[in-house]
Amino acid sequence: MVHNSWQKQKRSKQPVRVDRLTPEEIKEHLDKYVIGQEAVKKTLSVAAYNHYKRISQPTNVTNGVVIEKSNVLLIGETGTGKTHLANALAQLLDVPFCIVDATSLTEVGYVGEDAEHIISCLLQAANYDVKATEKGIVYIDEIDKIACKKQDVFGQSSTAHDITGKGVQRSLLKLLEGSIVNARPSSQKKSKGPVYINTENILFICGGAFDGIAPLIQNRMGTDVLQRDLLTYISPADLQAYGFIPELIGRLPIIKSLDPLNKTDMLHVLTKTENALIKQYIKLFQLSNLELTFTEEALSCMAEKAMSLKLGARGLRSICEAVMSEAMYMAPSLGIKKKKWVIDKPYVEAQLNKTWPPC
Repeated sequence: MVHNSWQKQKRSKQPVRVDRLTPEEIKEHLDKYVIGQEAVKKTLSVAAYNHYKRISQPTNVTNGVVIEKSNVLLIGETGTGKTHLANALAQLLDVPFCIVDATSLTEVGYVGEDAEHIISCLLQAANYDVKATEKGIVYIDEIDKIACKKQDVFGQSSTAHDITGKGVQRSLLKLLEGSIVNARPSSQKKSKGPVYINTENILFICGGAFDGIAPLIQNRMGTDVLQRDLLTYISPADLQAYGFIPELIGRLPIIKSLDPLNKTDMLHVLTKTENALIKQYIKLFQLSNLELTFTEEALSCMAEKAMSLKLGARGLRSICEAVMSEAMYMAPSLGIKKKKWVIDKPYVEAQLNKTWPPC
């Protein structure tokens, strides 16, 4: 999957001087789009600040000291904001950005996409601007799905070749540490020849749920840490035990876990963020000359349903669509006769019950 909004942004606003932003300013932007996750937003803001400060300096300024980049690993349940954080960061910094699903990656020579396909996606997102590509951001989703079998991560033999595990990790290692990659343009793009991209200054942010890693942390610590706090204590040793090679772990030095969202967080996502879902529906109804309002009880019911289904913030869109589908069907016809439409709890329950059990 490729995010292609960068060129649109370039046409619609003045470029942001990345090297003039402070970590505080970066976090203020992330606050508009992601609720909670304060520690993660601070860490990501510092990582982005240091990364773009590093690549904006001439070599002579650092007196020959090579400042290595620090890629980021975000760990948390589905819908906690991992992808949204990376997207919001790229939007602020005005750099090319793409999202790649790690589950689609295989070793070179096997059916599927190899790791170098990631850079081809970023090049496409940059509208084939090589210099811009080399300063972009890549988000690799579901990175936990390429964990290799336990007997393989320690170098022992395996009866079956794991084409989506250790081999893919080694391919990613080259990209993360910095190498020259032949980025194959899409079939629709006419190219005079190979396009080579240096990945040294591309910031990689990886994310995954890492289901099943909590017991590994518990076993290592040997203490009675609350289950919900276990991911806070994740270490490189836990990642290796989970199935990642030490070399790849070393190229992801910044490791942060995201907190599961509670009901209050869900309500904020629905109503308070920069592009909150409820704001979108209100605007849609305004276009049909209708004033749309939601009662507090209705919003609470929607948040509770998302919590009970363990859908996270990402699942709120499905909840909203289930609630609003009938209303959106009727709104254009009623705009002339009716000026207000109130969504209350009974209405929410009735609509949700068509798809899911009662709240």
